[in-house]
Amino acid sequence: MRTLIKDATIINEGLRYKGSLLIGGERIERIFPYHLPPGIDLSGVRVIEAENKYLIPGVIDDQVHFREPGLTHKGDIMTESRAAVAGGVTSYMDMPNTIPQTVTQALLEEKYQRATEVSAANYSFFMGVTNDNLEEVLKTDPATVCGIKVFLGSSTGDMLVNNQEVLAELFRQTPMLVAAHCEDETIIQRNIQSAREKFGEQVPFTWHPLIRNEEACYASSSRAVELAEKYGTRLHVFHLSTARETGLFRPGPVREKKITAEVCVHHLWFSDEDYQEMGSRIKWNPAIKGVSDREGLWNALMLDQLDVIATDHAPHTLSEKASSYFRAPSGGPLVQHSLVAMLEMTLHRRITPEKVVQKMCHAPADLFRITERGYLREGYYADLVLVDPGQPFTVAPDNILYKCGWSPFEGVTFRHSVTHTFVNGALAYENGTLDETVRGRRLLFGPFRS
Repeated sequence: MRTLIKDATIINEGLRYKGSLLIGGERIERIFPYHLPPGIDLSGVRVIEAENKYLIPGVIDDQVHFREPGLTHKGDIMTESRAAVAGGVTSYMDMPNTIPQTVTQALLEEKYQRATEVSAANYSFFMGVTNDNLEEVLKTDPATVCGIKVFLGSSTGDMLVNNQEVLAELFRQTPMLVAAHCEDETIIQRNIQSAREKFGEQVPFTWHPLIRNEEACYASSSRAVELAEKYGTRLHVFHLSTARETGLFRPGPVREKKITAEVCVHHLWFSDEDYQEMGSRIKWNPAIKGVSDREGLWNALMLDQLDVIATDHAPHTLSEKASSYFRAPSGGPLVQHSLVAMLEMTLHRRITPEKVVQKMCHAPADLFRITERGYLREGYYADLVLVDPGQPFTVAPDNILYKCGWSPFEGVTFRHSVTHTFVNGALAYENGTLDETVRGRRLLFGPFRS
């Protein structure tokens, strides 16, 4: 079915204007700035009236943990991709620290096969690195896999890569983008020992940013950047959490960079002042830190030192989160609310909806060189989102779609609502209702297209 989205406020490539967009099959067929041409034939075309709504490209989230395989009591590809689509996220890139870990080509392809069967959004999966699988990692196809994920800090199982020779060879040999979680394990363990000496096992959650502190983050991030500069590697540093780290990254368009950085919604929204009330619900790695760090991240984002806004969506059950500090796992669910949270911040910060679209839609497509997605352009895949900026809603258990059933934003009223989400031209979500038959596609990667 062809679909016309009529009289929307189109936000795309730094511009905002009233216009209409025609979907033909999986693709954007025509974009009509300002007015439909007279005499256009709309017979057989479904028309969606979008007056006073934003029309933007689908959000691309470059860092999620959908927990499949092996941890599906927390979330799975089917449930979390549907939550993503309801939040305007049409493409995602999933992490390898599952059970089993995604550290062989066979296990990587098993995840792709599973996503083909159940994912409501478009998908890609990172290949994971260990101290022992470099030969397997180097077999990864850069045209069909988003990148190589390396944990340079505490991680699940044996995925902490601390063999310096392996790291050097990875950065030297791979033609692919290397995405890194950067925290220094030696510093973290030293801080854990100090916390235990003071509190025993009852460490307060307010100590999380003191244990996983600025020193641990900067020491690891700076080493990763040094390796990338030495070997000319494409490096993307995930979830920056400190103002100091932002100085490692240069401002400018993402297309002109080989070394890039991401910031996550929770590091822009919360600060260490929120641990007292929220405790384990905002326990992430790297830790949410002080107000000055949050402000530093905002400044770097606006100066284009930070290139992408993502979620690090990492659900756990409430019973798991209800444990003491050392037992409560790090991470929380975010994909259903990332876009509306960032649009909410346009009302309080100097960031504009155009900048939100740049950082959540355009920049991930450019950084990962995703084929024909991330923009509203004729001929591109019709991954589209309609947002009503005048339709507030309050996050509550009855409208949360995560399998874990909770959100760190519970009780928050957002003044924007996602009303429609299209995935490859198919209407996957409309006014609270998901089309369970819609399936995403495997993302493909290639050279930049202008």
